[in-house]
Amino acid sequence: MAFASAVTPPSLFMVPSKPIVTNPRKFPVPAVTGGRRCLSVVVKAIGDSSDTSSDASIVKDVQNAWSNYEDRIAFVGLGFAAIVAVWASGHLIEAVDKLPLFPSVFEFIGILFSWWFIYRYLLFKPDREELSKIIKNAISTVLGK
Repeated sequence: MAFASAVTPPSLFMVPSKPIVTNPRKFPVPAVTGGRRCLSVVVKAIGDSSDTSSDASIVKDVQNAWSNYEDRIAFVGLGFAAIVAVWASGHLIEAVDKLPLFPSVFEFIGILFSWWFIYRYLLFKPDREELSKIIKNAISTVLGK
């Protein structure tokens, strides 16, 4: 630092007398005497609910299944299996990520797949419409409609 200040002219180290922000906005903030602040916010929704009919039907299906005792056991089992699957896949990915060559290869494969997906489904309008139909068919198949 001493060398840089000796080589550069002193005008570079001068602080400008004008502030950088010419018109700062000042917001009223109550004075706080302690180290703790509390902020209360009240929000009221106005207008129609944003729930769609499919969301409402999914909620009703889950409520009906939960009211049945045998389905409740299945839901708890599925929930437990989902948690175990997420935990196991996380540890598997972590173990593979520690191997020296695999992260670079997987990243390259992911980039290639992304390029292919963009070219195949997103670049042209007829392909986007085809993707939309595929997604709608998959959703209707999963929901059983």
